[in-house]
Amino acid sequence: MKDLPGTPGTISGLLLRMGQCLFAAASIAAMVTATGFSSYTAFCYLIASMGLQVLWSLGLACLDAYALRIKRDLQNPVLVSLFVVGDWVTAILSLAAACSSAGVTVLYARDVGYCNNKNAPMPCQKFQLSVALAFGTWFLIALSSLIMFWLLASV
Repeated sequence: MKDLPGTPGTISGLLLRMGQCLFAAASIAAMVTATGFSSYTAFCYLIASMGLQVLWSLGLACLDAYALRIKRDLQNPVLVSLFVVGDWVTAILSLAAACSSAGVTVLYARDVGYCNNKNAPMPCQKFQLSVALAFGTWFLIALSSLIMFWLLASV
């Protein structure tokens, strides 16, 4: 069970963490370039959640790169427990932020009809892109958290 793809200290683990980091950073970039995003709490929550995700994933990617460089195994119970808790917390925060932002985006795009006008007051495509990238981030962090949980059970 210790040979799962995506485990800490492996190339697949490093790629998984870099993917999480890149998707979260892209979600932040898409939202920040949209004018007026700061007027909505759900979008600010998305920025905060994705910012935490960038920091967490980048930190673990650096740890994976260091472990690969010195050829060190990162699979001890204490360290894997920390990874499990961190991944589950960030996964829950990312899902909540993506869902709340998606709700606001759907409200304005379909229910209120702000995005149907040629003179739309909001950049709906950027909001939608940011939400889609946030769901991509959540998928990768959920995958990582499941791998860490399975790894903890086998350590």
